[in-house]
Amino acid sequence: MTIRLFADRDALGREAAADAARLIRGAITGRGTARILAATGRSQFEFLAALTTSPGIAWPQVEMFHLDEYIGLPADHPASFQKYLLDRLVRPTGMDRVHLLDGGSEPEAVCKRVGRLLAAEPVDVAFIGIGENGHIAFNDPPADFETETPYIIVRLDEACRRQQVGEGWFETLADVPERAISISVRQLLKARAIIAVVPEVRKAQAVRLCLEGPVSPQAPASILRTHPEATLYLDKDSSALLSPETIRRGLLTS
Repeated sequence: MTIRLFADRDALGREAAADAARLIRGAITGRGTARILAATGRSQFEFLAALTTSPGIAWPQVEMFHLDEYIGLPADHPASFQKYLLDRLVRPTGMDRVHLLDGGSEPEAVCKRVGRLLAAEPVDVAFIGIGENGHIAFNDPPADFETETPYIIVRLDEACRRQQVGEGWFETLADVPERAISISVRQLLKARAIIAVVPEVRKAQAVRLCLEGPVSPQAPASILRTHPEATLYLDKDSSALLSPETIRRGLLTS
């Protein structure tokens, strides 16, 4: 795994988007198409704004899947990940090869149908964040590191649900759904490249556990250290708890 450190979230978002655009263009040049996995949340705002205005991407040749979705939340709810991606990625680019997760009804059937499509061919690049509790997608601790099922149904822990309230997506904890569809950890790791966009001081503890603790289901993001083409983009706030020893080891590159 490669770590890149930036002064602020704007610079982080621009550089992560430049790297993502390069990977997408390369896949299209090599095979005529690119397959991507897209993340949501406030941490992705600057990244997606920069990515959607990156030059030279033939968006009609991009096929998009997404990481996760709440179960039982209407698709037009402000917190819906379907709505988020339509507003911030799909419509701005004109992309039309999209596979959205509908958590409104029959989530088991959605997992199977979209999972078959996702697993049919490799993903070129996955865009992800890291949760305040260390989750990747909606794989809260202790995450399942073993299942090969592409999409699974998970129960969200309280820390995860409180994060959604803290980010302003829901008014109260009771409003946050308790279950969701999530890409599995092993399916995520099958992506050829992973771009993890992780700004903000509230993610600093999760970043520290990701990089300095053991690789463990209790710190789901720690599994990224096993992926040779995963890159973690941090700003000065999200990297604030990393030890001088970690930095001296040359883990961080700017």
